[in-house]
Amino acid sequence: VQLAESGGGLVQPGGSLRLSCAASGFTFSTYAMGWARQVPGKQQEWVSAIYSNNNTYYRDFVKGRFTISRDNAKNTVYLQMNSLKPDDTGVYYCLADSGSPNRLYQYEYWGQGTQVTVST
Repeated sequence: VQLAESGGGLVQPGGSLRLSCAASGFTFSTYAMGWARQVPGKQQEWVSAIYSNNNTYYRDFVKGRFTISRDNAKNTVYLQMNSLKPDDTGVYYCLADSGSPNRLYQYEYWGQGTQVTVST
């Protein structure tokens, strides 16, 4: 199993980024996919998820700003991040699980992460 994130970088407050995660080694369309992040000084935290039935879920602190989506034909999950804040700075990880995880630790597979920095 491989999860390869891309799309991170430096952006000014109020700006946007789109993260991508290319998956391989499993039947992508049947898996729940998600994103987590680790911001400086804090533990890893779950951000968003999209299940195989396309139901989506978000933490309150990103609702209305972030949108998760998936393209099963490309085995890719995306995280569109708008209205970015300095507090969104951190390493963002792609997640995959064959079930319906309710907790971050339940995800079977993690990517290596991509750095997002929101700063002037």
